This record gives sequence, structure tokens and C-alpha cells, in this order.
Amino acid sequence: MFCRVTDLRAKEVINVSDGCRLGCVDDVEVDTCTAHLCAIVLHGRPKCFGLLGREEDLIIPWKEIEVIGEETILVNRPGQCFDPTPGEHKGKKKGLLGSLFG
Repeated sequence: MFCRVTDLRAKEVINVSDGCRLGCVDDVEVDTCTAHLCAIVLHGRPKCFGLLGREEDLIIPWKEIEVIGEETILVNRPGQCFDPTPGEHKGKKKGLLGSLFG
């Protein structure tokens, strides 16, 4: 299977060690001397709607990539859970007033 960098950007990255969704590929790192792909980069979550910048980027070395599929990339990163949608799986979300008064 051949894959372009633009094809990688549409793929979701899943950690096989704990099943956690890490996010989607945003960038890649290439060694310009050897022309090898070194790592994939997932940008950190925005802080306060992006007004306060972003969290640190998640850089996944090529050796940690297990499988590149049609829609997902499976990586093996023990102890690395970067949940881009906090609270989504924790049940009912509370709004601002609900968290203040509930």
C-alpha cells in the first residue's frame, strides 16, 4: 500500500496498549539526510479555545507504529493516553452552571 503525507493526515491514531484514541496525524518528521520518515506528530489540545495556546505536541517515533490501515494508525505507547475529548466517555457532561450549582 502506498500512502502520501496528505493521506496520513486523515487517519486517526489509536494506542493498542490501552485502546485510547490519541487524535489525528497533523504533521510528520522527516530526516532530510536519509529521506526517511522519523515520526508522526499530533498537535496538542487547544487551551481555552486556543486563546492560551496549545498543550505539548505528541510525537510518535516510527518504531512505535504497529499498523497503518485504511482509516487508522495503531501505535504501541504504554502509559500514553491523550484523550482529545475529555468527559465524552464519563457520562453526562455538566455545563458551567451545572458544575457551579450541582
